[in-house]
Amino acid sequence: MSDQTTPNVPEWTPDSWRSKPIKQCPDYPDKAALEKSVNELKNLPPIVLPNEIIRLREHLRDVAQGKAFLLQGGDCAELFSYCQQDVIESKIKLLLQMSLVLLWGADKPVVRIGRMAGQYAKPRSSPVETINGKEVPSFRGDILNGFHPDERELDPNRLVRAYQYSAATLNYIRAAIGSGIADLHGPLDWGLGHVRDPALKAKYQETVDRIQEMLRFMHTIGADQNEKLSTVELFTSHEGLLLEYEQPLTRLLNHPSMRAYPPDSTLPPKKEYYNTSAHFLWIGDRTRQIDHAHVEYFRGIANPIGVKIGPSTPTSDLLPLLRTLNPNREPGKITLITRYGADKVSSLLPAHIRTVEDSEYARTVVWQCDPMHGNTQSVTGGIKTRKFSDIFSELQQTLRIHKEQGSYLGGMHLELTGDAVTECLGGGAGLDEDDLSTNYTSFCDPRLNEKQALELAFLVAEHYRQEGVEKRRAAGNA
Repeated sequence: MSDQTTPNVPEWTPDSWRSKPIKQCPDYPDKAALEKSVNELKNLPPIVLPNEIIRLREHLRDVAQGKAFLLQGGDCAELFSYCQQDVIESKIKLLLQMSLVLLWGADKPVVRIGRMAGQYAKPRSSPVETINGKEVPSFRGDILNGFHPDERELDPNRLVRAYQYSAATLNYIRAAIGSGIADLHGPLDWGLGHVRDPALKAKYQETVDRIQEMLRFMHTIGADQNEKLSTVELFTSHEGLLLEYEQPLTRLLNHPSMRAYPPDSTLPPKKEYYNTSAHFLWIGDRTRQIDHAHVEYFRGIANPIGVKIGPSTPTSDLLPLLRTLNPNREPGKITLITRYGADKVSSLLPAHIRTVEDSEYARTVVWQCDPMHGNTQSVTGGIKTRKFSDIFSELQQTLRIHKEQGSYLGGMHLELTGDAVTECLGGGAGLDEDDLSTNYTSFCDPRLNEKQALELAFLVAEHYRQEGVEKRRAAGNA
């Protein structure tokens, strides 16, 4: 939101959320330590800058209009210890692999957003849990407390540590991309890591072969030196859950268009409030109440934002949310992240689509499918997992429903890792309950491994590839 105000709308400030009721808010016992950390954050430089945020807004406008596809993925909850070269690179490479598949299938630019460099807080259904017969505070993410039972007290010093690890992670992402990790001239160098399935490798190889054939042709005609072939943009995101962290990193800054003004311009500077902790933030399913603190905070920032939409979202809430968060109906400003569960999506999604697409917000939102969160279950021993078949089914149903409704599924939002984890059941490797203990490393929700994530990318790619064939056939018969 800019520094302009709208009639009949209460004035917004970075701290106006404090006048509203709030959910998932930690109650720090040491208020002095909290104030010290918040004041330190206020004086630290931005992690991301307005020109990057505006560029993402422009890309998401294209997604909302059906001209691009949004791929968003990463850990359920990052740990500070994930700030390591190999861990960061494995996620970058997986997102690159998936986007390459999507680019080939959808024949559209792919916008990449990582759940990285800041996804340190997690909402919890209960403030306490029982470990070895002892009740302790729930683990709420590294930004709040530690996973070890002896580190469960809320620690305000972790706010500053979260900033430091976020900045270091993004710094390495930028350095890796700048050094050529994403160079399209060598997509085989990205590797398939732990993927052993011959059929999946063959599919990926076919995609790579087509791209290399295209590059050879471009080299022949002298058109292969475009810098877009050797680099990509990778934006960062996290759930904007902990407003004590987000507020001090919210800055009133000049809009990047100011640089184009002549030096002697008398036009007043255009300023907007940017959340400089990440390029993209979202409101979770537990905190999207229209009259509560999180919606109040989010309505004032210039970043593109997401809103989780699920079975508990009444259709009557959708338009008030959009009118509050995007009163100017800017295309791509809002991403609606749908997460119903494979058994509920077909009964709930159509009504949500029609509510939005039959209103003044038609073709302004990005529809994004999160097939993960509605499909979580517990198995023997209380281990949380997800069935790949349910994840696959929800994404498949969502693609079909959007096609039937005449809307555009513009993205998918996945919890994934580039490591060979065994946290989600099924997939091409046929993981069962006995396999979960092989390499279950998540401290929160189960994630897709590289192979399972690529299978989903091929599902979406083949859907849009077939749709393109049908359109060309219809055009030829016209």
